[in-house]
Formats: sequence, structure tokens, C-alpha cells
Amino acid sequence: MMHQDVAVPVLVVDDQRPFRMAAAAVLRRAEGFDLVGEAETGEQALEQVASLHPRLVLMDINMPGISGIEATRQIVAEAPGTVVFLCSTYQLADLPEDAHTSGAAAYVNKEELAPGVLRRLWDERNGDGTLHTL
Repeated sequence: MMHQDVAVPVLVVDDQRPFRMAAAAVLRRAEGFDLVGEAETGEQALEQVASLHPRLVLMDINMPGISGIEATRQIVAEAPGTVVFLCSTYQLADLPEDAHTSGAAAYVNKEELAPGVLRRLWDERNGDGTLHTL
């Protein structure tokens, strides 16, 4: 069992409560990750990142207010140590074009989010601003 102090603090951002609950369940089963907060909008995500300092943000793309892509751009600019994984139901080919330039480290389809996927994306995340997928 890993010590809590080395767990990656994670913020889950999605306007749909069922997905936030599902993501929280995945995080509970994923060794080395710790859910530290949830947000329903991009604006809330920016506030939470500033106050909670997560190392990883699971970010929905389509939300009311500023989009997940715009929120990602601002998070990466304002908190460069924060890693953002975009999460949505898009197939990779259908991702909005600006997702690839948002600064997100990875994209995962919501239906494929699982402890092993999360761990692999975290371990293989790209530091070069390109969007990593499995």
C-alpha cells in the first residue's frame, strides 16, 4: 500500500454528477491517486486549482460557462506544474481541434476511464504539450 503523502492529488471537473461519482470511484481503486476536490464548471475548476493545488485534473470538455479546453489552457498557464487529462465521450478523431493545443497532457474517453488507464496515462504523460492517448 502506498503512503497517502505520495498520492497524486486529483481534481475532477464535470458538470454531470454521475461522471464525477464514477471518476471518484475509479480514483478510490487506483493506487497512488487521491481525490481532493470536484468542480462543476471551468470557472470553479480555476478556483479549485488555485486553492487545492492538485497535480492532476480530470477535465470534461463540454460544460456551461468556459469550456474544459479554455479552463485547461488557463490552468496550464497559471499553474504549470498541474497536469490536465481531458475526459469526454468524443472519439479521438472527433475531438475539437483546440483540444490538441490546450496544453492537456492526455485525452481519455469517459467510458474507458479505469484505474489502470489512469496509472498508464500518468506514468506515460508527455511533458511536450502533445496530447497523449492510449
